[in-house]
Amino acid sequence: MNKQELISAIKAMTVAELAELVKALEEEFGVSAAAPVAVAAAPVAGGAAVEEEEEQTEFKVVLKSFGAKKIDVIKVVRAITGLEGVVKENMPKAEAEELKKQLEEAGAEVELK
Repeated sequence: MNKQELISAIKAMTVAELAELVKALEEEFGVSAAAPVAVAAAPVAGGAAVEEEEEQTEFKVVLKSFGAKKIDVIKVVRAITGLEGVVKENMPKAEAEELKKQLEEAGAEVELK
């Protein structure tokens, strides 16, 4: 059997047959083929009975815009994150002074510690 015939035979297999083949190859050669199983099963899954996709349980909250009430939004973010005025820590003196200057120019009161 040449390579093309082998590929054609694999294409004709069902998901269950592919799983059995992979298991037999793993046992024969003492290897694990976890990733190839997922790749091989993916194209077949469209027509076969598909398990329901697992529902997402964790989310990331991303602030896309401050909106019209920028100060109110900043207050809520500070309350959520526990940010008590420390903007950045462990900075070299020159960088800290530059950051302080930028914040003061924007209207903030800043102290270096």
